[in-house]
Amino acid sequence: MSANKGWWVPPKGEDSVSEKFLRKTRESPLVPIGLGGCLVVAAYRIYRLKSRGSTKMSIHLIHTRVAAQACAVGAIMLGAVYTMYRDYIKRTAQDTGEK
Repeated sequence: MSANKGWWVPPKGEDSVSEKFLRKTRESPLVPIGLGGCLVVAAYRIYRLKSRGSTKMSIHLIHTRVAAQACAVGAIMLGAVYTMYRDYIKRTAQDTGEK
């Protein structure tokens, strides 16, 4: 048994969870945006659950899942387009401008 009963501390030289999250967010900022979009859509659809009318619960949940996934896929697509722009179009424009 370990004598330390406190929080888990990463070994020396490794990032903590918050530092790792912030680093990953700086590397690809659209991931947290997509996650936030999923959470907002899910929260809104849960809020609208009372006023769903005669719609079955399973249909309401399927629509919620599809809308949340659309936010995540949209963020992934925006990230892919931005990465392609940054890596190919912007780089080739800079390479031809230097010659």
